[in-house]
Amino acid sequence: MTQKNCNYFIHLKATAPQMATTGYLKLIGFLTAIITLSITDALQSDQNSKEASDFPFTSDGRIYPWNKMRLPKTVVPVQYDLVIQPNLTTLNFSASVRIEVFIESDTNSIILHSKNLEIIKATVIPVKNNGTTGLESDLEILEYPRFEQLALQADVPLSSGNMYLINIDYIANLSESFHGFYKSTFKKQDGEISVLASTQFEPTAARMAFPCFDEPAFKANFSIKIQRESRHIAVSNMPIINSVKLANGLIEDQFDVTVKMSTYLVAFIVADFKWVSKETKHGVKISVYSVPDKINQTSFALEAAVRLLDFYEDYFNISYPLPKQDLAAIPDFQAGAMENWGLTTYRESALLYNPVTSSASDKLGVTLIIAHELAHQWFGNLVTMEWWNDLWLNEGFAKFMEIISVNITHPELQVREFFLGKCFSAMEVDSFNSSHPVSTPVENPAQIQEMFDDVSYEKGACILNMLMDYLTEDVFKTGIIQYLRRHSYGSAKNEDLWNSLTNTCPSDDTHRSRLNEQQFCLGKSELPPGSQWFMKDVLDVKEMMNTWTLQKGFPLVTVTVKGREVLLQQELYQKGSNSKDENSESTSYLWQIPLTYITSHSKTVQRHLMRTKNDVITLLEEVNWIKFNVDMNGYYIVHYENDGWDALIKLLRENHTVLSSNDRASLINNAFQLVSIEKLPLDKALNLTLYLKNEISTMPVFQGMNELVPIYKLMEKREMVEVENQMKAYIVNLFKNLIDQQSWSDDGSVSEQLLRSSLLLFACLRKYQPCVDKAEEYFRKWMDSNGTLSLPSDVTLAIFAVGARTSEGWDFLFEKYRHSLFTSEKSKIRLALTISNNTEKLQWLMDQSLQGDIVKTQDLPSIIISVSKNPTGYHLAWEFLKKNWDKLIEKFELGSPSIAYTVTGITSQYSTRLHLEEVQGFFESLKDKGSQLRCVQQAIETIEENIRWMDKNFIKIVTWLENLKSLD
Repeated sequence: MTQKNCNYFIHLKATAPQMATTGYLKLIGFLTAIITLSITDALQSDQNSKEASDFPFTSDGRIYPWNKMRLPKTVVPVQYDLVIQPNLTTLNFSASVRIEVFIESDTNSIILHSKNLEIIKATVIPVKNNGTTGLESDLEILEYPRFEQLALQADVPLSSGNMYLINIDYIANLSESFHGFYKSTFKKQDGEISVLASTQFEPTAARMAFPCFDEPAFKANFSIKIQRESRHIAVSNMPIINSVKLANGLIEDQFDVTVKMSTYLVAFIVADFKWVSKETKHGVKISVYSVPDKINQTSFALEAAVRLLDFYEDYFNISYPLPKQDLAAIPDFQAGAMENWGLTTYRESALLYNPVTSSASDKLGVTLIIAHELAHQWFGNLVTMEWWNDLWLNEGFAKFMEIISVNITHPELQVREFFLGKCFSAMEVDSFNSSHPVSTPVENPAQIQEMFDDVSYEKGACILNMLMDYLTEDVFKTGIIQYLRRHSYGSAKNEDLWNSLTNTCPSDDTHRSRLNEQQFCLGKSELPPGSQWFMKDVLDVKEMMNTWTLQKGFPLVTVTVKGREVLLQQELYQKGSNSKDENSESTSYLWQIPLTYITSHSKTVQRHLMRTKNDVITLLEEVNWIKFNVDMNGYYIVHYENDGWDALIKLLRENHTVLSSNDRASLINNAFQLVSIEKLPLDKALNLTLYLKNEISTMPVFQGMNELVPIYKLMEKREMVEVENQMKAYIVNLFKNLIDQQSWSDDGSVSEQLLRSSLLLFACLRKYQPCVDKAEEYFRKWMDSNGTLSLPSDVTLAIFAVGARTSEGWDFLFEKYRHSLFTSEKSKIRLALTISNNTEKLQWLMDQSLQGDIVKTQDLPSIIISVSKNPTGYHLAWEFLKKNWDKLIEKFELGSPSIAYTVTGITSQYSTRLHLEEVQGFFESLKDKGSQLRCVQQAIETIEENIRWMDKNFIKIVTWLENLKSLD
């Protein structure tokens, strides 16, 4: 996952005349910009506040003048001038911010955000129409921590239509978490611990670094000055325009004023970092920053960033508006990365790459994350969602553009092949009642944090891919460029995107657009055969896409073939006890589904827009088989009634390459999803997997393993040893030929390398002897060389996993982990350490990560989850979560993706009523410290589904495996 950051601008001792002149010159332009904040909304919210009588009280008994989580729109920021002085020895900072504001309607109160800041003084200065300033007066300070708000009360009303300067002096501690302005550390080669300070503001943590209007629609300009020691450097969103030595010996770096942007995109770092730089063909300076000892691992990221930024400028035909783009590897970082404008920040493992120790998977991951963050410079930074309910406009687009960009800039990575995996991941979450629409109302910080999930990211990307496939790439591209141009430096909502994709015709419409009939780029007579399907109805992009973004879940399309007629029916696909309730809300769901299909008689992709519950397609001739959702470009699954599945299973057995690898993977996925809702018998889904003996393509193999492995993982936690071992043996035997063909090398395409890495790890973990023998041989040689022997990077994890099984091997690996400078190597060692059968070592590893000295706390969620997948350690992981819940939510934040990932990851393989009761009981006891989280409901629904699945299918598995044995 890759998430985000913010920046602040403070002017410690800016003079009033300077700010007054700035405000006067900007007034006309800013009045236009204010429209995006909606005067109507401002007046309405002000009216609502007047009508409310239940205003809260501050901690000292005073009435707080605002009673809503969202800020009023009576006061709008224009520019922040921030001066900040971090002390990396005492781990605190002092600062002042001057905020130039425009008053929308008369008010005595300035309501803004502040969290964990000690406000020392606040004053206001009126700015006259001629640019001069009036007298400075004190503001009364009221704080309301529950809303993370600060109210500054003026004695005299601030007048509508005027500009004012708000000055605030404050101090605070550097955050000990991963958000706000926080502390990070790294160990130098001489053993010295170096402290740095970095920021992570998205979604609601800019308020932890400076008082601000911390909502995305309150865009402003930022001017930042940072006062630092000479042994450090400071970087921020913009380049340094001046550095001066202060009387106290510190150096003050003044950064250029930013473009207009949201608070969550502000960023700054004070650290002992090194950097490398290169210029793009468009003249943008790209720099990659890291700790000094790892600067030699930045070359790949630098080259990738240059190519990707050039690609985006050319693709969008919109210039990157800043003179530089920095990428910084932060030693302690919660998310994958953050798109701060001009200063993207990354977890070290997401940015650093070493050709010797990094695998093909590492290269793919680094490239995609950089592509994601740079896509955000347009989607998210240039055009920002108006509120967090439409987070997907940022994240779905960035996730989607990863694939578009890397497919062109790095074709050797074959990223298109892996895209459907994102859709399968999204559907897994989206199949439960606890899911949410892509665009869904949120208010408080925990709810906002919960939006950073697979629905916003992966589902968002998948429905965009479906829309592009429907409209054609040229029309889609023209529409999104129009969207970016219309809303540059402003905010947007769902409907703004759809409006931009309507009335859209590319200059060269060679692919024939499929838009509203009155707006077709070509007449009906010019459309090729097979395209007339979309002409039967007028297409409204907004109407169609609202069915995908304003309701949760996804459709199941049931296909019944009767001669030349194909009968179609759509319904909500949903797991759970209520999924078959005819009177449930699920019956009201309806999508506009852009269906695609091929048949035994034609590989030409046919299309049909399904807009009703039931529909019919008439084929030109009868067919032996029909396959819908070609290449899984649509976000829906398909059930084939009567002998439809039998025909497809027969096809896979006899000539599976007739279908694309994506089609084969989607059939495997769909079959097992249908088992979960009792639309397809388990034995039929298992029979389908028999063809995998002949499969060599990566995605179908991956999907086969993704469906089969969880079956025996459920049994591991029920102590069903005999059947569990039979299931493991079936899977190993299924892929045995393919496993035996794998070389212990780094040869082949990226897809082949990823397949090799996964297969050999699986085989070694399942104790397939030829694999274990080879891994043990490599590990002995590696230990004998004291870890200096160069191992094939793609099989290193399998080697380490086997080596970690012995106490001696585990200790040796941990010692190497302590001293390794290579994040890719450390990641592989860390995962291998969690596979141990020694419960004391597993417990110690989790404790060490919580402590954070040797094993970084940022890696704790992945360690806990890996331990939970270990049959020896799953109970340890659950007990650890319960014991340390308060510490976890303090470090990672309530509602954060890290907490959600940990909760659902630990419990995903539970399948007993005892486990269900224990999980329910624990989270209910937390009350407002966790019981309300969506991830808790997801965990409970998953356990309930696992119980149902095992109750209905365990005997069927036993029978099927016995029958299979009798056939051998």
